[in-house]
Amino acid sequence: MDQAREMLCSSVEQFVAATAAKQPTPGGGSVAGLVAALAAALGEMSLNFTRGKKKYAEHEAFHAHLGARLEKTRRMFLDLIADDVTAYGMYAQTSQMPDGPGKKEAEALALAAAIDVPRETAKLALALQEDLLSLADKCNPWLLSDLIAAGTLAAAVTVLCDLNVRINAKHLSEAAAAADLRAASTADRARAAELAEQIEKATQARLDG
Repeated sequence: MDQAREMLCSSVEQFVAATAAKQPTPGGGSVAGLVAALAAALGEMSLNFTRGKKKYAEHEAFHAHLGARLEKTRRMFLDLIADDVTAYGMYAQTSQMPDGPGKKEAEALALAAAIDVPRETAKLALALQEDLLSLADKCNPWLLSDLIAAGTLAAAVTVLCDLNVRINAKHLSEAAAAADLRAASTADRARAAELAEQIEKATQARLDG
Protein backbone atom coordinates (compact mmCIF):
# COMPACT_ATOMS: atom_id res chain seq x y z
CA MET A 1 0.00 0.00 0.00
CA ASP A 2 1.51 3.38 -1.00
CA GLN A 3 1.75 6.28 1.42
CA ALA A 4 -1.20 8.19 -0.05
CA ARG A 5 -3.56 5.21 0.09
CA GLU A 6 -2.36 4.30 3.59
CA MET A 7 -3.14 7.84 4.71
CA LEU A 8 -6.66 7.69 3.29
CA CYS A 9 -7.27 4.39 5.05
CA SER A 10 -6.02 5.60 8.42
CA SER A 11 -8.31 6.44 11.33
CA VAL A 12 -9.17 10.03 12.21
CA GLU A 13 -6.91 9.75 15.25
CA GLN A 14 -4.03 8.44 13.13
CA PHE A 15 -4.45 11.17 10.52
CA VAL A 16 -4.45 13.90 13.19
CA ALA A 17 -1.39 12.40 14.87
CA ALA A 18 0.42 12.14 11.53
CA THR A 19 -0.37 15.79 10.83
CA ALA A 20 1.08 16.80 14.19
CA ALA A 21 4.23 14.73 13.71
CA LYS A 22 7.54 16.13 12.48
CA GLN A 23 7.07 14.91 8.91
CA PRO A 24 6.13 16.68 5.68
CA THR A 25 2.91 14.81 4.93
CA PRO A 26 0.10 15.10 5.71
CA GLY A 27 0.49 18.86 5.65
CA GLY A 28 -1.63 21.85 4.73
CA GLY A 29 -2.61 20.51 1.32
CA SER A 30 -3.77 17.16 2.67
CA VAL A 31 -5.66 18.85 5.50
CA ALA A 32 -7.37 21.10 2.95
CA GLY A 33 -8.47 18.04 1.00
CA LEU A 34 -9.80 16.34 4.12
CA VAL A 35 -11.70 19.43 5.31
CA ALA A 36 -13.16 19.82 1.83
CA ALA A 37 -14.25 16.17 1.78
CA LEU A 38 -15.94 16.70 5.16
CA ALA A 39 -17.68 19.80 3.79
CA ALA A 40 -19.03 17.73 0.90
CA ALA A 41 -20.07 15.02 3.36
CA LEU A 42 -22.02 17.56 5.44
CA GLY A 43 -23.75 18.67 2.27
CA GLU A 44 -24.62 15.05 1.52
CA MET A 45 -25.97 14.56 5.04
CA SER A 46 -28.14 17.67 4.69
CA LEU A 47 -29.47 16.31 1.43
CA ASN A 48 -30.00 12.75 2.71
CA PHE A 49 -32.16 13.98 5.57
CA THR A 50 -34.24 15.92 3.03
CA ARG A 51 -34.71 13.41 0.23
CA GLY A 52 -37.86 11.31 0.33
CA LYS A 53 -39.84 13.79 2.42
CA LYS A 54 -43.32 14.52 1.07
CA LYS A 55 -42.73 18.22 1.65
CA TYR A 56 -39.90 18.15 -0.91
CA ALA A 57 -41.39 15.65 -3.37
CA GLU A 58 -41.37 18.24 -6.17
CA HIS A 59 -37.58 18.45 -5.88
CA GLU A 60 -36.97 14.70 -6.10
CA ALA A 61 -35.20 14.85 -9.47
CA PHE A 62 -33.05 17.77 -8.31
CA HIS A 63 -32.11 15.95 -5.12
CA ALA A 64 -31.15 12.80 -7.01
CA HIS A 65 -28.92 14.77 -9.38
CA LEU A 66 -27.33 16.76 -6.58
CA GLY A 67 -26.76 13.65 -4.49
CA ALA A 68 -24.67 12.10 -7.25
CA ARG A 69 -22.70 15.34 -7.68
CA LEU A 70 -21.94 15.66 -3.97
CA GLU A 71 -20.79 12.06 -3.68
CA LYS A 72 -18.50 12.49 -6.70
CA THR A 73 -17.15 15.75 -5.25
CA ARG A 74 -16.36 14.09 -1.92
CA ARG A 75 -14.44 11.31 -3.67
CA MET A 76 -12.56 13.83 -5.81
CA PHE A 77 -11.40 15.68 -2.70
CA LEU A 78 -10.05 12.42 -1.30
CA ASP A 79 -8.19 11.85 -4.56
CA LEU A 80 -6.68 15.31 -4.21
CA ILE A 81 -5.28 14.34 -0.81
CA ALA A 82 -3.40 11.54 -2.55
CA ASP A 83 -2.32 13.97 -5.27
CA ASP A 84 -0.94 16.33 -2.64
CA VAL A 85 1.15 13.56 -1.09
CA THR A 86 2.39 12.56 -4.54
CA ALA A 87 3.30 16.16 -5.37
CA TYR A 88 5.44 16.44 -2.26
CA GLY A 89 7.06 13.11 -3.07
CA MET A 90 8.06 14.49 -6.47
CA TYR A 91 9.64 17.50 -4.77
CA ALA A 92 11.51 15.34 -2.24
CA GLN A 93 12.95 13.18 -5.01
CA THR A 94 14.48 16.18 -6.78
CA SER A 95 16.66 16.96 -3.75
CA GLN A 96 18.43 13.64 -4.25
CA MET A 97 19.09 14.12 -7.95
CA PRO A 98 22.45 15.28 -9.29
CA ASP A 99 22.60 18.81 -10.69
CA GLY A 100 21.86 19.10 -14.39
CA PRO A 101 19.05 19.52 -16.94
CA GLY A 102 17.25 16.46 -15.62
CA LYS A 103 17.05 17.89 -12.14
CA LYS A 104 15.81 21.26 -13.37
CA GLU A 105 13.07 19.58 -15.38
CA ALA A 106 12.05 17.44 -12.40
CA GLU A 107 11.97 20.51 -10.15
CA ALA A 108 9.74 22.33 -12.63
CA LEU A 109 7.32 19.37 -12.75
CA ALA A 110 7.26 19.11 -8.96
CA LEU A 111 6.58 22.84 -8.63
CA ALA A 112 3.77 22.63 -11.18
CA ALA A 113 2.20 19.77 -9.24
CA ALA A 114 2.54 21.68 -5.96
CA ILE A 115 0.57 24.54 -7.52
CA ASP A 116 -1.94 22.52 -9.54
CA VAL A 117 -3.24 20.51 -6.58
CA PRO A 118 -4.35 23.50 -4.46
CA ARG A 119 -5.72 25.25 -7.55
CA GLU A 120 -7.85 22.21 -8.40
CA THR A 121 -8.93 21.87 -4.78
CA ALA A 122 -10.04 25.51 -4.66
CA LYS A 123 -11.99 25.25 -7.90
CA LEU A 124 -13.75 22.12 -6.67
CA ALA A 125 -14.53 23.83 -3.36
CA LEU A 126 -16.18 26.68 -5.26
CA ALA A 127 -18.25 24.19 -7.28
CA LEU A 128 -19.28 22.53 -4.02
CA GLN A 129 -20.42 25.86 -2.60
CA GLU A 130 -22.52 26.53 -5.70
CA ASP A 131 -24.20 23.16 -5.18
CA LEU A 132 -24.78 23.88 -1.50
CA LEU A 133 -26.33 27.23 -2.37
CA SER A 134 -28.70 25.53 -4.82
CA LEU A 135 -29.89 23.30 -1.97
CA ALA A 136 -30.46 26.15 0.49
CA ASP A 137 -34.18 26.58 -0.25
CA LYS A 138 -34.84 22.86 -0.77
CA CYS A 139 -33.31 21.55 2.46
CA ASN A 140 -34.77 20.15 5.66
CA PRO A 141 -34.70 23.13 8.08
CA TRP A 142 -33.19 20.96 10.81
CA LEU A 143 -30.12 20.47 8.61
CA LEU A 144 -29.55 24.11 7.67
CA SER A 145 -26.81 24.60 10.26
CA ASP A 146 -24.92 21.70 8.68
CA LEU A 147 -25.42 23.17 5.23
CA ILE A 148 -24.02 26.51 6.39
CA ALA A 149 -21.13 24.75 8.10
CA ALA A 150 -20.33 22.94 4.84
CA GLY A 151 -20.18 26.24 2.96
CA THR A 152 -18.00 27.81 5.65
CA LEU A 153 -15.57 24.89 5.64
CA ALA A 154 -15.34 25.03 1.86
CA ALA A 155 -14.46 28.73 2.11
CA ALA A 156 -11.74 27.93 4.66
CA VAL A 157 -10.34 25.38 2.22
CA THR A 158 -9.84 28.09 -0.41
CA VAL A 159 -7.84 30.09 2.14
CA LEU A 160 -5.50 27.13 2.67
CA CYS A 161 -5.24 26.64 -1.07
CA ASP A 162 -4.45 30.30 -1.65
CA LEU A 163 -1.63 30.15 0.89
CA ASN A 164 -0.17 27.07 -0.78
CA VAL A 165 -0.32 28.71 -4.19
CA ARG A 166 1.35 31.89 -2.96
CA ILE A 167 4.23 30.11 -1.24
CA ASN A 168 4.95 28.04 -4.35
CA ALA A 169 4.24 30.62 -7.08
CA LYS A 170 7.19 32.75 -5.96
CA HIS A 171 9.52 30.01 -7.18
CA LEU A 172 8.25 30.17 -10.76
CA SER A 173 10.78 31.46 -13.24
CA GLU A 174 8.25 33.71 -14.98
CA ALA A 175 7.14 36.60 -12.80
CA ALA A 176 4.08 37.31 -14.96
CA ALA A 177 2.85 33.73 -14.65
CA ALA A 178 3.35 33.85 -10.89
CA ALA A 179 1.40 37.10 -10.65
CA ASP A 180 -1.47 35.68 -12.70
CA LEU A 181 -1.64 32.61 -10.48
CA ARG A 182 -1.69 34.67 -7.31
CA ALA A 183 -4.41 36.93 -8.72
CA ALA A 184 -6.59 33.98 -9.76
CA SER A 185 -6.09 32.28 -6.41
CA THR A 186 -6.95 35.44 -4.48
CA ALA A 187 -10.08 35.91 -6.62
CA ASP A 188 -11.20 32.35 -5.84
CA ARG A 189 -10.66 32.95 -2.14
CA ALA A 190 -12.77 36.11 -2.27
CA ARG A 191 -15.50 34.36 -4.28
CA ALA A 192 -15.60 31.51 -1.75
CA ALA A 193 -16.10 33.99 1.08
CA GLU A 194 -18.99 35.56 -0.86
CA LEU A 195 -20.60 32.18 -1.49
CA ALA A 196 -20.35 31.19 2.17
CA GLU A 197 -22.13 34.43 3.06
CA GLN A 198 -24.78 33.84 0.40
CA ILE A 199 -25.47 30.34 1.71
CA GLU A 200 -25.98 31.69 5.22
CA LYS A 201 -28.16 34.56 4.03
CA ALA A 202 -30.27 32.21 1.91
CA THR A 203 -31.02 30.09 4.97
CA GLN A 204 -31.12 32.78 7.66
CA ALA A 205 -34.90 33.25 7.87
CA ARG A 206 -35.61 29.52 7.98
CA LEU A 207 -32.75 28.89 10.40
CA ASP A 208 -34.00 31.46 12.91
CA GLY A 209 -37.71 31.09 12.21
